[in-house]
Amino acid sequence: MVSRRSLLVSAPCILLGVATASKADDDAALQATSLLGRKLYALPDKDGAIAAAKAKLAADPKNPALALALSKAQAAKRQYKEAIDTCTAALATAPNNAGLLVERGHRELGLRQFEVAFRDLSHAALLDPKQLDAHYHLGLARYFLRQFAPAAVAFGHALALAQSADSVIDCSNWRYVSFRRSGQLAEAGQALARITPDVKNSDPHLFFYLQLLHFYQGEVSEAQILPPKPSGPADIEGELSFNTINYGVGNWHYYNDDHAHAGAFFKAATSGDAWNSWGFIGSEIELAKDPRL
Repeated sequence: MVSRRSLLVSAPCILLGVATASKADDDAALQATSLLGRKLYALPDKDGAIAAAKAKLAADPKNPALALALSKAQAAKRQYKEAIDTCTAALATAPNNAGLLVERGHRELGLRQFEVAFRDLSHAALLDPKQLDAHYHLGLARYFLRQFAPAAVAFGHALALAQSADSVIDCSNWRYVSFRRSGQLAEAGQALARITPDVKNSDPHLFFYLQLLHFYQGEVSEAQILPPKPSGPADIEGELSFNTINYGVGNWHYYNDDHAHAGAFFKAATSGDAWNSWGFIGSEIELAKDPRL
């Protein structure tokens, strides 16, 4: 089942924490500089989760599952560079482990290393063509590289593997916008066909995308789905909703040639602290690439 992969750079079916875009602690490590020149920081291991995962891996250093667990613990503290290093070390002894490649690709996307992520995720999809996460994140890599038609193909492969309504919602959203961005309007309309009134999310966070899909269908208005501003950096749920919806609505204005409104929504989505959410990353790319915004 897809779980929050739609919103964050996350491990398969597990939400990872939302990172702060400002330096939250003296021990926080710089992870990357955004496409807009903003410094993106990690958080320290205050609860000892990373240390505990490291100890388990040290006792069984060739266990890929333990390496994945450590990578997820590091990513939960926004330590994406360290998570990538963990996956790289594990891949030295398990080079054909698709799960490790998908995990590393996740983190590379979060650090805006889209070409590198594309290579890892392409390899993962070849190694395990029935892994939904591989195709889904390969679609994101293509999308963030602005290769929209191939992105739609990748999301189509992921959708074909969907076993839950949550996965259908998630994959359909990205497939639809990929078709719209590639100018394939008929195909975009067909991508909405599976979103009937009977389709309901079980993961609360997929409701954000379900709202957007109903907006694309013309069933609800922009005003009806726009969320309030998050109350502050601690309002993780509020920021996830805010970034996701603002990117989706901004993107709708963008491919309908209303660049002024699109830019306003993209700027809103990049104004907070959740630099690892897909809505933040997608908005950042548009603002960096298109001077009309």
